[in-house]
Amino acid sequence: MPTIQVKNVPTDVHDTLRHRAIDAHQSLQEYVLGILVREARQPTLEEVLARAAARPKVHVSADEIVAMIREDRESR
Repeated sequence: MPTIQVKNVPTDVHDTLRHRAIDAHQSLQEYVLGILVREARQPTLEEVLARAAARPKVHVSADEIVAMIREDRESR
């Protein structure tokens, strides 16, 4: 697996991460890796918008939307 080395971490940030790792019963490496994995797997706003823009366009009028909502409500 690839390795990432982070240099010049501010002391207060290092201390905070170390304490949080201890509280989570993890090594600092495990804790920071978890943060990186969660961050990388969470799509950015730009990525979400790009996926939405790539979807096929559906053209529905406001009247059609209102009719569908009414039909759904009446079916309950």
